[in-house]
Amino acid sequence: MNPTPGRTGFLHEGACYDLLTRAGLNPPSHGWFGETLPFSPGAPVVVKGIAEGLWHKSELGAVRFLPFEGEALASIANDMQDRVEGEGYPWIGALVCERIEMATAPGLPTEGFAALTKGEGGWTCVLGLGGMQADALGALAPPLRWPLAFVSPAVALQEFEAHLLGQVWLGSLRGTQALTTRPQLLAFLEGLWAAAELAEADGLELLELNPVALDPKGAPRPLDGVGRAALPRKARPAPPSGFLQALKNPKRIAVAGVSSKPDGVGRIILENLRKAQLPEGDLIILRPGGTRFLELPCVADVSTLREAPVDLLVLALPAKVALEAVEALIALGGGASVVALVAGGLGDGADIDGLGEQLKNTLSQARCEGRWTPALLGPNFLGHVVPAQGLNTTFIPEDKWLPPAEGGSLALLSQSGAFLLSRLSANPNLRLGLAVALGNQLDLRLPDLLHALETDPEIRSVAAYVEGFAPGDLEATAFIAARMKLAGRPLLIYRAGRTDAGLVAAASHTGALAGDRDLEQALLTRAGVKIAPTIAAFDAGLAWLGAFPGLDPGPVAVLTNAGFESVAAADLMGGAFPPARLGEKEVASLREILRTHGLEALVSPQLPLDITPMSNEVAYRDIQELILQSEAKVLVVGLVPFTRKLELEDAQRATAFARELRSQAEQKGKAVALVVDAGLSYDPMRTALAKGGLPVFTRMEDALEGLRALG
Repeated sequence: MNPTPGRTGFLHEGACYDLLTRAGLNPPSHGWFGETLPFSPGAPVVVKGIAEGLWHKSELGAVRFLPFEGEALASIANDMQDRVEGEGYPWIGALVCERIEMATAPGLPTEGFAALTKGEGGWTCVLGLGGMQADALGALAPPLRWPLAFVSPAVALQEFEAHLLGQVWLGSLRGTQALTTRPQLLAFLEGLWAAAELAEADGLELLELNPVALDPKGAPRPLDGVGRAALPRKARPAPPSGFLQALKNPKRIAVAGVSSKPDGVGRIILENLRKAQLPEGDLIILRPGGTRFLELPCVADVSTLREAPVDLLVLALPAKVALEAVEALIALGGGASVVALVAGGLGDGADIDGLGEQLKNTLSQARCEGRWTPALLGPNFLGHVVPAQGLNTTFIPEDKWLPPAEGGSLALLSQSGAFLLSRLSANPNLRLGLAVALGNQLDLRLPDLLHALETDPEIRSVAAYVEGFAPGDLEATAFIAARMKLAGRPLLIYRAGRTDAGLVAAASHTGALAGDRDLEQALLTRAGVKIAPTIAAFDAGLAWLGAFPGLDPGPVAVLTNAGFESVAAADLMGGAFPPARLGEKEVASLREILRTHGLEALVSPQLPLDITPMSNEVAYRDIQELILQSEAKVLVVGLVPFTRKLELEDAQRATAFARELRSQAEQKGKAVALVVDAGLSYDPMRTALAKGGLPVFTRMEDALEGLRALG
């Protein structure tokens, strides 16, 4: 027991009952000892000792069941007061409550718990098995979690019916009888949603109801409740708008920190920027001591940028010098739309002088006062890439890595610069509109980029690598994702870190059964975010979105010349990942195509379709066209290349084959991918096929897992 005498923000049971009554949740009739009580002599009651910060009364003997009688109540109240004050809890009073007879089911748990929590994702309802053994029961039947902004009480009821507690209450288990009705449960859930609104208005962050029991009429009744007030949080002034255009299509760029050493960070960034499509004189260097350096114009410091501003200023400078440059810009009132901070040591583990906090305070004060500031990327900004502009601000030399050359409508955001580079290196044929390493997100953060991208007409899908959410970012991300989903713009996320970062309530509370990661996943998936379970699935999803940015997978058809691929596909599909089916007329047409190509005795006309190594490119083309006219929304074509019937080793022929297939798909509004399951010697074939505008995979499993991540 760790009491916290005098704790502020604690919502005791009496105050909690008042809120529940306002929400229509019908807690027990109750009153305080010493006041007029609504009970007749002998009525069964429960006496509860209420004290500041006391969450678990029964552990201190502060809960007693007895008939209502004045003298006995006085003795018990005095005893409870002595007990809890002896443990250091400030006494509030003795709460006398109606004792409610609870409905039971022999051999089955019938008590529930409900927790309303306001965390980084807004208000969430957690509902599951409760009572004294809530922790143990929750491990056997995990509680349900509903982000209230994205789930209605009616949807919650449908899901609750499948939970063990819902099955017990509704009598859907074999040999059981219903203890309540669906209308009563819906009214209870609507009351929880209403309680969250009241809790928000009252400045709370937690309401915990345990147990919740059914009375003899089947009404769910919260028998115990406590809560906690939310700590005040200072709003973050938003970064200035317009930064996305400065990143995607900068007309003028400046770099500071360029030396004569060819392997210096600033120098490598400069050399990469030389390849961008910038007008003469619009790539400049900040360097004192001359007007030109490395055949480019120079200015002495940021003061000159006030009259001749740049869209992007890259500061490859030590942390303290970079801070001084940003402060000088803010004092000038202009000079750069976006400032990229390459160095660390600003607000991270290497910042021993508080430079990051100083910079955040400077930005916040200026913005609160309505003064000009730039938008900041980083610190630890590894760079960004815009293939259509030939723009590359990374400090990776070209002999180590070349960015994708093909423009597209997919944006890739990453909180890790190394992850970003690895993904782009592993997916060299990715058709990309924008890739940004966010660094430490001292200013520009993930939701800021998502908000800017969600209405960008050139971007139709976004993928992001996320290691964590700063305060306020999770809820913002979810609401943006929901809007993107409605607009047909998928958001694919790989979430690094597979353990709970913390608990919603204190570790001893039943509401804490839902860890932060569980609540985060529930919120994001309800908002429409596609969450890749592995990096491999994320890579595969990238490949699909790069070629078909607005992809929303539906029935999937597989066509291959290898039996193992058709068997593997059949194993992977089903349930929420439906295989496509051919109708009777389509099967008849397929039989005719197989007969034309001499395959009718070798091939069974059903999906997944194995057309054997005896099929040539013409057979593929004819069968592909038929499948694309079926219900299939996605077609995955396996090309195991060892047969002489396929001659796709020729690069031009392979590219033409892929282009024709893409054209067939686009005409029907479908998506197509190719699989070449063979060794490294077939990489040139894969590259040639990718030039035809299709995603190309090395395994059937990869292609299908990518679709599953997007489904």
